[in-house]
Amino acid sequence: MDNKDHITRQVLKNCDISDAKHAGLYSICGLALRLRDLYKWEKHLDPWIEKDSAEILDWIGLKEDLWAHLADQDYCRLSINGKSFDPFDTENINKLLASHNILYGAGYAQSLKPTFFLAVIDKKMTIEGLDVFVLGQELARDLLTLPALSQDSKVLFRKDSARLFLWDQLFYLKKSGQPFLWYALKKCGIEKATPKFLRQHLNSLLDFYQYTYIYHELGEIKDKDFDKNIWQEIIGAYPQSIVEHFTRTIKDLLADTNAYGTLHHIIREHKDISLGLYAAFFDGLARSLFPELRASFEHFSKSGNWEDIKKAVSIGHDTARRGKDMIIDLYHEGLDREDPQWVEKKIEAHINSL
Repeated sequence: MDNKDHITRQVLKNCDISDAKHAGLYSICGLALRLRDLYKWEKHLDPWIEKDSAEILDWIGLKEDLWAHLADQDYCRLSINGKSFDPFDTENINKLLASHNILYGAGYAQSLKPTFFLAVIDKKMTIEGLDVFVLGQELARDLLTLPALSQDSKVLFRKDSARLFLWDQLFYLKKSGQPFLWYALKKCGIEKATPKFLRQHLNSLLDFYQYTYIYHELGEIKDKDFDKNIWQEIIGAYPQSIVEHFTRTIKDLLADTNAYGTLHHIIREHKDISLGLYAAFFDGLARSLFPELRASFEHFSKSGNWEDIKKAVSIGHDTARRGKDMIIDLYHEGLDREDPQWVEKKIEAHINSL
């Protein structure tokens, strides 16, 4: 096979092209956070290491110069063993890479930003009849710190990205999530939620929480409620909009609350630490749609009765299914009206009413 470095360079170039074309999607703060993660990955830094701002600004300047050069370029086809592949042809590319213990990822993320990565395979297992790859060292990645994703009916868990992602979830946790985090930490035998203790125990917490990421992706693959084709059609019609945000949130809730998803896995296995962490990080629009989760956890933390959580998850799934039906109905009515803005206004009004 071609030299691994040769393949890595090709993937890195497409990562840079994607970032160059789509960095404008993010707010100044959002881009800064993504650049910070990318910098830490490039420099092989632990998630909690913060370098001198002047050093980071110099690096950002070089990155922006590179982006200016690449912004108008097309994504490169990947050349492997004398064959040329479309960069999104993950299935055929991975057939060549499999025997060399590396895996290639490509797809479309939030706001339809193309995303690419290349990583070493640490472990492969089967869960619910699906292949799950645990990926270690990332050889190439872009701005997006994605802990896990589904690709070609397989689940890919990215340990390097998950470690960065989990640290940010812990470090930037809102006050409302702190009691749930304290519960989980106490169950882990961690005395305090200080940066020092979190640094010491980050790997242990990731060991507890990795299956939360994995089962979310399993739930998405197994979900039968939201037809994949109509979901993609809606996302494609409303990128970078409140409709996309609401639709993705509903899809995530369906994944986490269906029989194969995260919350049923937590209930079946009585994973109270994972439940505490899940509740701690459960915020934003998802929390507004599904307030029963945190409410039921407060009862559970005193009673230890898993039926409280099970009932809440059932309510959450019903809510997500109704949300899915509403989105599809509004989308089709918007097509009939030939008025996409009408759909956005309806979705916004619904969110404001929560």
